[in-house]
Amino acid sequence: MKKRSPIRALEELEDALRRKLKAKARQRFTYYVPSLWISPAGQPKRVKVNPFRFYLDVIKKVKRGRPSRRKGNTGGEWTKHAVIYNVFVRTTTAFDHDGNGKLDLPVNAKGFRETGTFLKAIAMLPYIKRLGANTIHLLPITSIGHDGNKGTLGSPYAIRNHYKLDENQSEPLLKLDAKTEFKAFVEAAHGMGFRVVVEFVFRTAAKDADWVKEHPEWFYWIKETIPIRDPHHHDESRYGSPLFNHDELQKIHHDVSEHRFDNLLPPHNIYKEFFTLPPATEAVVKENGKYIGVLPDDVRVKIPGAFADWPPDDNQPPWGDVTYLRLYDHPDFNYIAYNTVRMYDLRLTQPHNINAPLWEKIVGIIPYYQREFHIDGVMIDMGHALPMELKSEIVKTARNRDPEFAFWDENFSVTRRSREEGYNAVFGFCWIDQHHPARMKALCRRLATEGFPIPFFATPENHNTPRAAARPGDVRYARWSWVVNCFLPAIPFIHSGFELAEGYPINTGLDFSREQLKLLPSEKLPLFSEYGYDWLNKNQFPEWVAKLSRIRRKYADLIANPEPRTFRMLSDHNDHLIAFARVSDDEKTKLAVVANANLLAEESVSIKIDSAESYVIDLLSRKRKEVRDHHIHVTLAPGECLVFEY
Repeated sequence: MKKRSPIRALEELEDALRRKLKAKARQRFTYYVPSLWISPAGQPKRVKVNPFRFYLDVIKKVKRGRPSRRKGNTGGEWTKHAVIYNVFVRTTTAFDHDGNGKLDLPVNAKGFRETGTFLKAIAMLPYIKRLGANTIHLLPITSIGHDGNKGTLGSPYAIRNHYKLDENQSEPLLKLDAKTEFKAFVEAAHGMGFRVVVEFVFRTAAKDADWVKEHPEWFYWIKETIPIRDPHHHDESRYGSPLFNHDELQKIHHDVSEHRFDNLLPPHNIYKEFFTLPPATEAVVKENGKYIGVLPDDVRVKIPGAFADWPPDDNQPPWGDVTYLRLYDHPDFNYIAYNTVRMYDLRLTQPHNINAPLWEKIVGIIPYYQREFHIDGVMIDMGHALPMELKSEIVKTARNRDPEFAFWDENFSVTRRSREEGYNAVFGFCWIDQHHPARMKALCRRLATEGFPIPFFATPENHNTPRAAARPGDVRYARWSWVVNCFLPAIPFIHSGFELAEGYPINTGLDFSREQLKLLPSEKLPLFSEYGYDWLNKNQFPEWVAKLSRIRRKYADLIANPEPRTFRMLSDHNDHLIAFARVSDDEKTKLAVVANANLLAEESVSIKIDSAESYVIDLLSRKRKEVRDHHIHVTLAPGECLVFEY
């Protein structure tokens, strides 16, 4: 079992707040926080507080929390019992504290930060606990680059230094750095029984990453004179995702599907000739915020942006703020393409081509965060696209330090391979199936027959998808999805803002139509610019989330059991109905879920249940439902659900 650090950073934060409270004792503040950060009672509103006293009171409450018992060598298998709350610190904890109608940057007139901070994340811990979560998943918290940034703040995935935190997540008035405040956050979270999982990106870095100057050989370089191709254009004289014709694409897809990686089709020569050898360290300088290198023949070179690597004809816009790391070094593969950064050609992946110092630096990232912050796990962004040997070393090194350490894969496929690679969970595809009743029923049928080889996240949304409350059915659909997901043998995942009926997406990376994309310019999205949730939304439903979490907790061991024998379909006759039961091995506990996926109309149904009782009690409404001849006959309102034991 890993040792917990004494509560030092939290006390340092507490001392800083006390000093400010004393120094500004005579000062009057206009500082508002959402009422939900204080209490679930009453209508949502903003509450005026003394900020220093408010945060001191929160820390006092946090210190009264009960740390969870942590078993020994679990290999991260505690994950299957996780209920996750996903936090994007900058946005999740943002609030218009002075009430002037906007989020001031970098701070407001009184010096308080209105975008999110670790201090405010600590303040949210009691609220997150009330929702029923026991694990916090943080989107990347590392320092952010500037070259090619969209919006006002840039993407947290454009990492300037994997070993440094984004200082914009600290509260400047307290004169503590982000490292101290994050340590305090983890200490506070552990004190309240949470585990903390942080997301990391290992394949890419910001184009102006600190490593560019230190190790230019860790990056790809192109001639400075090469212009950038506009999205959806096909001018091969400009840099962008390499272009392939129809026949070439067919061959590429065929070879990859057949796992023929020994001679993958390369990009055209015109594209490969954009790339040069890396410049020497002393020949790299920063000009106007961009790194420029000069080769021995005086040719000026620059860092190229990245793009979606698979499939080769993916229509995503280029990623102008990040670049791919040069994981292998081979003169014939000196370019960025699907066969060098994703579907690695076997000629490239020979051991002598490994960029060993870079791999060593990458492998050391997680141990640093284990040592400095005592995090409990990581989500690896696009982890399935890392070389297997690198991934194995990352997992082995982290688990040597902490045998309980969890690994999650941002992979929408749920396959045995992820389990074999050491992962405890994958994101999965529930989010894309959930709003299609037929596909959701198919997912449930698979749970009842063959099951899945690894736990996946039960959620209708994440930071790259449309919000559940923005789907057809809006809040009704969001509430419905939470009921169903709480009883699947999967991992409930609350993307922050879900419970507030937030409709604005963090990013538009997945499942958006062209029409939607036109209405959602990327530079305005929270992934790139300041944004705060509507904490006063009258349609929010945190109490609904909390109620379902309490019910789930009562049956947690049964619900988490992935064995198909514990999952039984109850009715397949109504296309709009999803009905299943969770049944214990001794048959003493039987829990039924009946959910109307028709969000526009009532649905009547007769469900056969093995019960001699004359009625059952719906655990959601506490109403009796009559049982006749071992059948329950009900008419469900649009989106209505029943949960009952029988």
